[in-house]
Amino acid sequence: MNKRGVVTVLVATGALVASVSAVSAFGGARASEATQRVSVTMTEFKFVLRPRTVRKGTVVFTVTNRGTVAHDFKIAGKKTRHVAPGSRTTLRVTFRRAGRFPYLCTLPSHAPAGMRGTLIVK
Repeated sequence: MNKRGVVTVLVATGALVASVSAVSAFGGARASEATQRVSVTMTEFKFVLRPRTVRKGTVVFTVTNRGTVAHDFKIAGKKTRHVAPGSRTTLRVTFRRAGRFPYLCTLPSHAPAGMRGTLIVK
């Protein structure tokens, strides 16, 4: 193959890669496969989740402690570290089925005091 043929093949290959990348980044993935984000705010003694309903798939929880004592966040068998007042962390969970998933703070007496709830997965 001469130089012109090599250049033509490289240009065609580059165009194909660009079009596949564009499809993947902009609509090629189904909405249910997109990572969802949920904001979790912790105080004494409650959680506020926004949104409180998600679709099946991967969810990244951004957990912020706006309280005055440490808290944690546990859902679907996964748990954050203890989050100090004024700090934040993230927790990635994949929900493979629809349902109601309870969450809570595992520190002693926090859940009975109100730090619990249910996330709905559709």
